[in-house]
Amino acid sequence: MSSSRDDFSIAFRSALLQRGAAQKFSLVFLIIIASIIFFLDVYGFSFMKPIRSIINDGIYRVSLVASSPSRFLPHATSGITNFINIKKENEKLKKELEALKMKELNVEFLSNQNKSLKKIIESEESYLKKENMILSKVLIDKGSPYLKSIIINRGSKSGILKGMPVTDKDYLVGRIVETNYLSSRVLLLNDLNSRIPVTFGDEGVQAILKGIGKNRPILEYLPEEFVLEEGVDVFTSGKDGIFFPGTPIGTTAEGGEVKLFTESSQLSFVKVDISNKGSEDF
Repeated sequence: MSSSRDDFSIAFRSALLQRGAAQKFSLVFLIIIASIIFFLDVYGFSFMKPIRSIINDGIYRVSLVASSPSRFLPHATSGITNFINIKKENEKLKKELEALKMKELNVEFLSNQNKSLKKIIESEESYLKKENMILSKVLIDKGSPYLKSIIINRGSKSGILKGMPVTDKDYLVGRIVETNYLSSRVLLLNDLNSRIPVTFGDEGVQAILKGIGKNRPILEYLPEEFVLEEGVDVFTSGKDGIFFPGTPIGTTAEGGEVKLFTESSQLSFVKVDISNKGSEDF
């Protein structure tokens, strides 16, 4: 009987140790049950032994359930704290990554700007004369719905004359049509007033490349019943006595158009061929 009481006392104390809002009701209930069991156990009823065993098991189970929140809460709190810390660290890393990207873009921009400024300095201080070419900076793009021309920072002081060819990466972009002492105007190939004799194809077909004020000039005066293929390279023919033959211009496209190798709106620097003395007829 002493052992039974000890078991019951241990179970009772275990229940008392678990405190909380939900355990207060259990405590009162256990006190009543304990009093009844104590009374019956004192008088030695034989049926009390299995009942006491069942009750003890029940108390143990209740104690286990009651203590679950206190055991689970530290783990849950730790998990939530770790999640919050990881989220904060992730946000911090994102900001650092964005900052690094911005720095990388700034470095790339400054590098490109440095290259451009280097060209400008070379062009402004001692303009390049290499293989009879003068490197010139585009000052103004005088584009309009039909008139396409640019202003460059070289003029008669640099030996530039009207009619001289102007190229970009060895591709023809136009010719000089007006010269000043320190500047010149270049008529682009897609200008409404531009006319250039050209040749293309294996058979050396001759035609006139005419500007129409749009991005692409067109081919005129083709042979009768001539079928124009797309993707054929077009070159200057040199028949006008002004442009050297064989300067690449573009490729044939649908509708007799020619897709130019250079984009006039993207020109920053061009080269003027001063070996060609030009013509005052322009």
